[in-house]
Amino acid sequence: MALATQQATDRETAAINAIRTLSMDAVQQANSGHPGLPLGAAPMAYVLWTEFLKHNPSDPHWPDRDRFVLSAGHGSMLLYSLLHLTGYDLSLDDLKQFRQLESRTPGHPERTHTPGVEVTTGPLGQGFANGVGLAMAEAHLAATYTRPDHAVVDHYTYGIVSDGDIMEGVAFESAAIAGNLKLGKLIYLYDQNHITLAATADMTMREDVGQRFDALGWHTVAINGMDTDAVREALDQARAETERPSLILANTVIGYGSPNKANTFGVHGSPLGPDEVRATKESLGLSPEPFAIPDGARDHFRRALDRGAEAQAKWRMRFEAYSGAFPDEAALLTQALAGELPDSWDAGIPSWKAGDKPVATRKASGEVMNAFFEKLPGFIGGSADLNPSTNTVLKGGGDFQHPTTIEDDEQGTSGGGWNYSGRNIHYGVREHGMGGITNGLAAHGGIIPYSATFLVFSDYMRPSIRLAALSELHSIFVFTHDSIAVGEDGPTHEPVEHVMALRTIPHLTVLRPADANETADAWRVAVERGKATALILSRQDLAILDRSSAKGGVQQGGYILADSDGTLDVVLIATGSEVELAMLARDELATHDVNARVVSLPSWELFAAQDAGYRERVLGRAGTPRVSVEAGTTLGWERYTGERGAQVGIDTYGQSAPGKAVLKFYGFTKEHVAATALRLLGKDDLADQLDVEFSSGQAAGKEAKGGEGHS
Repeated sequence: MALATQQATDRETAAINAIRTLSMDAVQQANSGHPGLPLGAAPMAYVLWTEFLKHNPSDPHWPDRDRFVLSAGHGSMLLYSLLHLTGYDLSLDDLKQFRQLESRTPGHPERTHTPGVEVTTGPLGQGFANGVGLAMAEAHLAATYTRPDHAVVDHYTYGIVSDGDIMEGVAFESAAIAGNLKLGKLIYLYDQNHITLAATADMTMREDVGQRFDALGWHTVAINGMDTDAVREALDQARAETERPSLILANTVIGYGSPNKANTFGVHGSPLGPDEVRATKESLGLSPEPFAIPDGARDHFRRALDRGAEAQAKWRMRFEAYSGAFPDEAALLTQALAGELPDSWDAGIPSWKAGDKPVATRKASGEVMNAFFEKLPGFIGGSADLNPSTNTVLKGGGDFQHPTTIEDDEQGTSGGGWNYSGRNIHYGVREHGMGGITNGLAAHGGIIPYSATFLVFSDYMRPSIRLAALSELHSIFVFTHDSIAVGEDGPTHEPVEHVMALRTIPHLTVLRPADANETADAWRVAVERGKATALILSRQDLAILDRSSAKGGVQQGGYILADSDGTLDVVLIATGSEVELAMLARDELATHDVNARVVSLPSWELFAAQDAGYRERVLGRAGTPRVSVEAGTTLGWERYTGERGAQVGIDTYGQSAPGKAVLKFYGFTKEHVAATALRLLGKDDLADQLDVEFSSGQAAGKEAKGGEGHS
């Protein structure tokens, strides 16, 4: 018995050291990376991946696998080592290409880039928030589809988080949401090594983290993270806790085994160096040869292949039984997990007629969402405590809550009661946590998530928006109150640079619809494209535009809404609420014998994807006079206005006054837009006559403010 115990201990030590040697060798070969975390976190990662994590390396996309998030993404070689050792399609040669051009092992884990990587991490706190979203997705799908004796959705979300993650505000926001929702199947191992990149952690963080998470409604336990038995016991306790997420505060030694650098901040983000690698391997009893895996370690890890295949086979049997008993539910779940849309999902979306009562695009958006959500399983989301303003509540969809959370309102706040099958998520005033959680929901599969807040607060969640685009996630971000027309709330709430800032994010589709009908089409694009999308919506009512002579639509990103009557003199290009203004300016120009075309350009990204011929047909040939009209910064519009172009926009902060007054003050009138076009055409005298009110108003504004006004 003693011999068997010793053999098991030796096998465990060899396996843990396999993680360490692969990690430090890859970092050293790249001469770049973070060796400290893998050396210290290897014991708890080993226990989790070999004894608790339900996964099948042969099928990384098996729907009922446990999800693992390395929130401390700088320690990416820990994850890559585990993926290689357990049998994922990641070779030793891939590890040797760590941090090299076009390798499968980039500096920080990237979703869709490396088999087995669930979410893109590295910006600290993001993975923490993603994990909350993954756990929420599991809870929602289980509550929606699982039936007694048919557990077809039943898995955990695990993660390794760091001192840096715990410091980030996005993690704190997400932790509060997870505790409130009682996500008992969310378990994080906190690699509490007390070291950050620049110093010891207590230079900047002295609070009792365990007590903080206790107060947030988490189950916490502190352990020696270098003791594998302690890790096992803590994970068992966490799995037994069904109504609280768990944080296991695992005391570890950063850079463990390094004689001269262990437990110092110098080992956090720099290679050990050749001499220290040799010394570390000697102290751990490892071969000095690079990438030499200890005897038996790979075989020990590769047992995950058989265990995973067996677990997936049992799940398939359960799913077959479920399909026989509940064929409709099984078909819907299969379709949702495959990312497929039901036939005619958008059949009930309303349309509006020109001349109908004006409607704000945020309100039209709410009508559109409520027309399709019941036909689109997995469509779920919420706002940062702004549902009445963003119009994003799904009426009758129920509230996403733990069933025991609310006791005094049987219908919840949105009708339909509350439990994890609810479609309305209440994030509270936590924009960044909301963004990170939305990405986790999307990464899980089976979910099409949305979030909502005012456009000006997109700044609070920009890192999450960027990661959604980078990760190719189907996250839909709804932003309302989209311009200086917000009015009385003033410049703190009036977005100016925000639409253009979102347009600079690669692979993010930004849509700013001009009216209710464009809003309906924008939602079709957002749902059908399956990629990160931002919808930019108005607070104020907008006229329903006449599109009877339109040539194209929202799906093309830009199109001719109203062409010139005769030889084309000038093109007016507008988005959102300013398209109506461009139409009025077109009519004004017609009274001065100027033929103008109005182009609605709701999405730069979709328009850029069209062929050059189409774009030229819409904008006119190079050299055509063009004027852009958008209630935001003019920077960037020269891309479309070209060499004979002008921009009507706002390159300063707004004012606190009624929205119409603010728009008029900054030149968003038909007269000023028409005058801008006339000046392009060399008709300055006529432009000055038409623009006299704007010019005098701006002069008065400059004098009153004692400085520069809008130009």
